[in-house]
Amino acid sequence: MVSTFSSPAEAALQREAGAAGLLTPLDDLDRVYELERVVGFVRNLGCRRVALQFPDQLLGDAGAVAARLERATGSKMFILGDTAYGSPPARPLPVAFILGQRSVALELCAKAFEAQNPDPTVPVVLLSEPACAHALEALATLLRPRYSDLVVSSPAFPLRVDSLNPDPEPLERFGRHFPLAPGRCLEEYGAFYVGGSESISDPDHDPDLSRLLLGWAPGQSFFSCCPDTGQTRNEGARAGRLRARRHYLVERARDARVVGLLAGTLGVAQHREALAHLRNLTQAAGKRSYVLALGRPTPAKLANFPEVDVFVLLACPLGALAPQPSGSFFRPVLTPCELEAACNPAWPPPGLAPHLTHYADLLPGSPFHVPLPPPDSELWDTPDVSLITGDLRPPPAWKPSSDPGCTALTPRPQLELAESSPAASFLSSRSWQGLQPRLGQTPVTGAVSGRRGIAIAYEDEGSS
Repeated sequence: MVSTFSSPAEAALQREAGAAGLLTPLDDLDRVYELERVVGFVRNLGCRRVALQFPDQLLGDAGAVAARLERATGSKMFILGDTAYGSPPARPLPVAFILGQRSVALELCAKAFEAQNPDPTVPVVLLSEPACAHALEALATLLRPRYSDLVVSSPAFPLRVDSLNPDPEPLERFGRHFPLAPGRCLEEYGAFYVGGSESISDPDHDPDLSRLLLGWAPGQSFFSCCPDTGQTRNEGARAGRLRARRHYLVERARDARVVGLLAGTLGVAQHREALAHLRNLTQAAGKRSYVLALGRPTPAKLANFPEVDVFVLLACPLGALAPQPSGSFFRPVLTPCELEAACNPAWPPPGLAPHLTHYADLLPGSPFHVPLPPPDSELWDTPDVSLITGDLRPPPAWKPSSDPGCTALTPRPQLELAESSPAASFLSSRSWQGLQPRLGQTPVTGAVSGRRGIAIAYEDEGSS
């Protein structure tokens, strides 16, 4: 029987990674993956061994791309089998970012822009999915003779940790650079997004568009345009649904007593500082947190921790908003920003607080960092009612990280002492608590041969 949390044993042996077969026509591989630029990058560095990392949905092209690069460079290509989270390692490795080059119907997109923006004086930002970023300047060239306040965004690639850039960088938000004029702010601009597909109606299937809709100013227009047909769509309604979903997750985090911190990435800069920040945040809010290193979260993995009320995924911005089936996870999966809004009483209220998808924006030194109030602040005593249960939430017992009270011992009737924790309380409430040790109640016997085979098919189980 196939369910959310289990599948037939044969499925594990027959499962294939990524999409089967070639996804991009052979004639388009050089253009889509910019192989000429990759070859120059490899030759200039004199690399003998090169790792290629593809997103899961493009693994079908990995073999053909690796074969062409090996023939052109003479270097050995390795295709990484781990999940691509979208961020490079924190180590000083040379990295070349290939976003792809999707075909864009510039004339159709320009006409769609003019139809949705009849006023040429309205400020608008041109956005796109990563594979269409190469065409934004050409689209702006068609529009600038009429539109005077047009800003073209560009991808913001992370710098290596050992690199120095003396030039001031433009405003960076949502993984993009925005070259705004002095005195201007991004909240003044509407958005025109080139990307997506007419067949995709759910924004959850496009994490890049989802974070833009969540973070863009609610009072500004936001239109998306299909790069193939020029068909436009007003994304205001979908943005409202995403914000409502975010408010619900914040309420779930406020009601939670146990928080699971999912370490989705261990190779990106500042992940240790972010993990420490989230642990201190949950402790200050009177919650217990557990750190889980599970790789990419799946419903089956997270179902092993039923005592956890909510999970928080610590990953790169796109990984934190990766597509998730709405009804598959046993507990909701949040972003660090949603946990910050739930646990930090100094965080601005909904509508005024920015939605930050990168955990680094929450750390000290960031312009968006909001420090926790001191223990004697009145913010901790503000009455708070759960919008889900209708109950009055008690004020958190604020404890600094060095407080020994966080490991308080609770006496048991058998005169034993054990650490008081929500996980232990949850286990004691279950009807089956695992195998009992029964010390001194079973006879001592010699060692015997155990079962042979693997977990899905032991030798004594037969073909059934």
